[in-house]
Amino acid sequence: MKNLLMLGLTLVLLVSGCAPTFEKEEEVVQETNDTKETAIIPKYNISESYYRTILPFKSGEARGLVLGRLNTRLDIDEFETGLMRMAQDTFSVDKYLYQEGQYLKKTTIESWLGRTLTAEQLAAKKQASKDKDKEPENLGLNPSFAYDASIPYEEQMKKSPIYLSSILEHNYLVKNSEGQVELGGIAIGLALNSVYYYKLPDDYVIEEYRGFQREAKIDSAILEAEGKKMADEIIKRLRNIPELSQVPIVISLFEQAEISSIAPGNFIAKAKVDGNSSKLGKWEDVKEEYQFFPSTNATKAYPEDAVKFENFQRDIADYFTNYTGVIGQGFYKNDELQELKITIPMQFYGKAEVVGFTQYVTGLVMDHFPSYMNVRIYISSESGPEGLIVRDSGDEEPFVHIYE
Repeated sequence: MKNLLMLGLTLVLLVSGCAPTFEKEEEVVQETNDTKETAIIPKYNISESYYRTILPFKSGEARGLVLGRLNTRLDIDEFETGLMRMAQDTFSVDKYLYQEGQYLKKTTIESWLGRTLTAEQLAAKKQASKDKDKEPENLGLNPSFAYDASIPYEEQMKKSPIYLSSILEHNYLVKNSEGQVELGGIAIGLALNSVYYYKLPDDYVIEEYRGFQREAKIDSAILEAEGKKMADEIIKRLRNIPELSQVPIVISLFEQAEISSIAPGNFIAKAKVDGNSSKLGKWEDVKEEYQFFPSTNATKAYPEDAVKFENFQRDIADYFTNYTGVIGQGFYKNDELQELKITIPMQFYGKAEVVGFTQYVTGLVMDHFPSYMNVRIYISSESGPEGLIVRDSGDEEPFVHIYE
């Protein structure tokens, strides 16, 4: 009992020691469309991996558009947070502030995500328009599609897939010489489909197969090449927006995972455009990926890490009879495991079991996983979260919390 009380006291001290000290926020002037507004810069930053967000919060012009266009919640989260990571080499976290995209409207992005219109489709669009003298816009970036009765419909769909599924804009603000906050640069993310999902028209298939979703795998090299072509065109269009004509731009390609994937997709390439330029710089390969443990893919790609996870999993099973499984997700950069998130669902019959088990798992973290990687372990039961173990890269001791 004395040991348990000492552990509880230690946990309280850890929580208290890690509690942030909030300083007074800084008020600044932000110029937006020739108007000046008072804005607040929070003094406290929760992590070196995240930007401070200027207040009051301004929702993006295309807010929510990503939600309906990416395959899974995992892809959505990684697309948004990963784009911040892509921007950090150009827009440092300690200097720049984050704001949701304010310049690309929802209607603009939707028009860019459409298909390029053929000459016949443009003519038909002009004929249907009330203004016959105005040329219709042809802004779609995805391949054009015009049905040819002499070619099987499904074959045509596979040859003209939708490559680009979503566009995300982030703004990065910086203080100028007068102490005012202004736009310092933007980051653009292009979400690309590794698999194209489509349905055939009702009049093309028999009734029992109507509405059935089909899929076509897109070659990664072709997808990347198409994404880079689209990026080049998007940069030209961004430069036609007055507020974006002279700011640095970072543009990144994100390859979505397929719908059935248990891990998110990943960024594959990024490039920078200097201020006052409309030309993309050299593309940089981004070697990032996620692996799920335990899995055949992870064992083949990273056998040493798979063995470490298996040993960790075995030690837990040896200790606790109510063990129900351990699930891990590893984030790799340049083929090195940077972060490992582990979920451990258990069946507990008392708080003492939770404390003892959490203490045991904390020791396993120190034994099995090297100090250069970030480790997050979430222990839960049917009642909800029970314990949290966090060990950041370079830390000698992990942070441990027992939920009350």
